[in-house]
Amino acid sequence: MNIDSVNFKILSCLQSNSRQTNTAIAKLVGISSPAVAERIRKLEDAGIIQGYKTKISSHELGFQLRAIVTMRAFMGKLKPFLSKVKTFDEVINCYRVTGNENIVMEVILKNQKHLEQFIDELITYGETKTQIILSAVIEDQIIKAQKHVG
Repeated sequence: MNIDSVNFKILSCLQSNSRQTNTAIAKLVGISSPAVAERIRKLEDAGIIQGYKTKISSHELGFQLRAIVTMRAFMGKLKPFLSKVKTFDEVINCYRVTGNENIVMEVILKNQKHLEQFIDELITYGETKTQIILSAVIEDQIIKAQKHVG
């Protein structure tokens, strides 16, 4: 599929507010509303747009801590952990990565005691390192890779 500058503008609009109408997007990108609708349908069909989400404030829901937890799995514990991690309500993102640690997780927790209990569960699978997130410098970055695409 051809991802031209108009498609990137549409993607940018949808990333900043996926509830915008096609008419509003059309005004921003300079094409007709039906053309926007068709391009969005094609982007969905091609798997470039994979869904639409609602952003929720974990802080307002009572989760006072957000942290990055890295883990280096013990020998023979990686596969069991990969199954178990899916059951942890605290984990909002989890990645298997290269390097000294096998796993990087973004977690939300109610307080320090909750963090301690969570780490106690993790240490049966491996060695952990935790960094408390103080604030987001860039969050939900809008795709700017247009100049790097073929």
